[in-house]
Amino acid sequence: MREHQMLKTVFVAGAVLAGMMTASTANAADAAAGQKLYESTCMACHGAKGISIAPIYPNLAGQKDQYVVLQLQAFRAGTRKNAIMEPMAKNLTDTNIGDIAAYLATLKP
Repeated sequence: MREHQMLKTVFVAGAVLAGMMTASTANAADAAAGQKLYESTCMACHGAKGISIAPIYPNLAGQKDQYVVLQLQAFRAGTRKNAIMEPMAKNLTDTNIGDIAAYLATLKP
């Protein structure tokens, strides 16, 4: 019983720490820099203001910054598979990802 409680505590602490790290990345992000990156890297598929004109590409406008960060990191790491997004994300740094996420969060869905 005691070991189970300890594992539970470690898991919760890890989840909180991961959330804080993601939040701090998003808080330090530069939405203006993210807009420039978005326009040069993402806009062709996801639309000028994050609203895609093609149904095969998801709308990103107004998406929560933490979600965008986690998804782009997963594409970059290869843990989320997509033939288009994996190579696009591989060129992005953590700062780039945070900036793009901050920009997308400012857009109206």
